[in-house]
Formats: sequence, structure tokens, C-alpha cells
Amino acid sequence: MRKTVVVVLAAVMLLTGCVAGENADGSAETGATRLRLDYAYWNPASLVLREQQWLEKDLADDGVSVSWLQSAGSNKANENLRAAAIDIGSTAGIAALVARANGSPINTIGVFSQPEWAAIVVAKDSSITTVQQLKGRRIAATKGTDPYFFLLQALDEAGLAPGDVTVVNLQHADGKTALERGDVDAWAGLDPHMAQTQADAGSRLLYRNVAFNTYGVLNAREEFVAAHPELVQEVIDAYERARQWLVDHPEEAVALLARESDVSPEVARVVLAERTKLDVDPVPGTAQRQVFERVLPILVADGNVRNDGEARTALDSIFEPRFAQARATP
Repeated sequence: MRKTVVVVLAAVMLLTGCVAGENADGSAETGATRLRLDYAYWNPASLVLREQQWLEKDLADDGVSVSWLQSAGSNKANENLRAAAIDIGSTAGIAALVARANGSPINTIGVFSQPEWAAIVVAKDSSITTVQQLKGRRIAATKGTDPYFFLLQALDEAGLAPGDVTVVNLQHADGKTALERGDVDAWAGLDPHMAQTQADAGSRLLYRNVAFNTYGVLNAREEFVAAHPELVQEVIDAYERARQWLVDHPEEAVALLARESDVSPEVARVVLAERTKLDVDPVPGTAQRQVFERVLPILVADGNVRNDGEARTALDSIFEPRFAQARATP
């Protein structure tokens, strides 16, 4: 797992010999005693890493402990990064950009999927058949997450403004419950909760658009990147290994997601086989920037960022691709 780091260090040793910060065998001293990560049901690679404990095993000899904190949504991952409760967290791409534009010192260091994890959902017996009919309605959404930004894009495409609807700010699982109880007219949903309500309650996907989903990305605190680049590389390499494991073990992946998120294997299979694209370039950059450029005016208009200038400054500085570019293959 430390292939890249060891190769670089070996080259330095040929010129200078061992230096401070190296062990006798040429491997890197981390200088850290812990690595704090998040896991999330909508990030299946994180579930693999947490169960397989590859990082725990690889870092044990360096005296680094690994801990995990669940993220219920991108908003929670961003809150924990800002509070330094975790070192590396997973969010939707646009959620990371909004966080950075609003002062959170984070970098996007990798891409773990291109999912269709968000859509607008209505109840089984709802009379609503178009996005335009959402005008004047109550819609559950988790602000600061991809489903919320999906909703903004869908409204804009339909000629509606955010003020034309009432957004009920609920965490994803609570939004699902509110829809099923009839407390709201629609829900900007997130998998696996979305696939679950389709299967269990007959809820309908009113509007889908994979282009409005903004990738699954890994973000690290800038301070942590600067202080412990070798650990960042470890995480990126481990994520590549987990991504390959998901590809090579589809049925085990289904069982893992079903068990961890408490959904049926049928629901987990829909999420992984139909709505999660794992064959994606892990290097953050052009593909994500193209999505962000389209969404930026909507974010500014809705007040998610203070102004266009700050949003574009964040866009120009958020990506840190060098770790994914140097990743080790499984």
C-alpha cells in the first residue's frame, strides 16, 4: 500500500542517504498517531474499508490508529471536517465546493463514484406528475447535500425558483419518513433510502437526471494534507483497492450494503448495480469542474454561497489531484 511513498523515498536515499522522517528500512514515518475517517451508506467503498480493516493492518506497524465516524449526509461530513472531528470525509462534489466557498479549509483529493443517488420522489398515490406541479408544495430535503442541489437544478430547469416551493430541511432518513407519512408532497431523496421507499412503500421517482448528481468525492482538511501526505496517499490507495473489491465481488458488496444500511438485498442491488458507476477516474478535476460550472449560478442565486467571486475562487483551489494521480493499483 505504500508503493508510491517508498519509491520516492528510495530515490531520495540514493542521493542523500536516510534523513529525518524515515525509518531504517526507508519507509516513511507518519508523525501521526491516528487517522480519522468517515463512512456512509451512500459511499460503499467506505463500508468495504471499514469492514476489511486494510488501513488498520497497514498502519499498525507505524503506530497509527484508525477510527471511523458515520456521516448521515454530506452536510454532516462537512461539519465534521470543519470541526476537525475527522481528517478525511466523503461528500457529494458540489457539497464540498459549497463548504470551501464558505470558508471550510478542505481539498477534494479523490473521486470514488459517479452515482445516480439523488432524485425527486413522490408518494405512490401522488397526483404530481411533473416538476412544474411542485410549485407551492412542501418538499423535504437535506440542505448542503446533493439531493438538495439536485432539487435546485430540477426547479431551475422547470422554470421555477427556490422560493416557489417550501423546503422542509430534514436529514435524509427523516425526509423519507415524512414522505411516507404524507407530511410533505415530495422528497429530494438519497439512496439507499430512496430505493428502499420505492420497494417498501411504492414511492415513485418523479424526476431523474444523472447529470444533476455531482460525483462522490473524498475531501481532506488542508492542515492534514500538509502535515501527513503519506497518510493521505494511504487512504487514496486503499480506496482504489476497495473500488476494485466492489467490482470483483458484486454479491458480497450487495450483502455488505444491505447489512450495514439495514435494507433488503434487492434494494442494495438496485443501488449498486443500477445507480452506482464505479468505473470512474479517481483523479478530481475536469469532469467535476464541468458540473460545478453549470451549478454555480444556481448556488449563488439561492444564497448557498455569498457571491460568484468566492465560489469561483473555491472552484479554482479545491482540487488536490496529486495523490490520486500517484495512486497504487490493487
